[in-house]
Amino acid sequence: MDRLAALLEFHRLDPDDPFTRFAIAQEHLKRGDSAQALAFFEGLVHDHPNYVGTYYHLGKLYVTLDRDDAATDAYRAGIDAATKNGDLHARAELQSALLEAEGLGFDD
Repeated sequence: MDRLAALLEFHRLDPDDPFTRFAIAQEHLKRGDSAQALAFFEGLVHDHPNYVGTYYHLGKLYVTLDRDDAATDAYRAGIDAATKNGDLHARAELQSALLEAEGLGFDD
């Protein structure tokens, strides 16, 4: 059984597990299926807004899809979620990604 099939089976058994849903989104990305990855990331943010790691990857996917406004919205929502959860590392990564998305990165 390939990785995606195994993850989908885990998802069938426990459709609300955020880690499995995140892993499925990542697997779809690896396979070049942006639409499915986006669906899983957006669903995860909707159903598990405190699963902070999703926001960074969702924002990056939006950037790849040339949806810059959606990317900055995702980063801002992630910053809020990370702040509420006390996750300073995630907050710093999201703030950096937001600055980059807004054209204010430090590697210019």
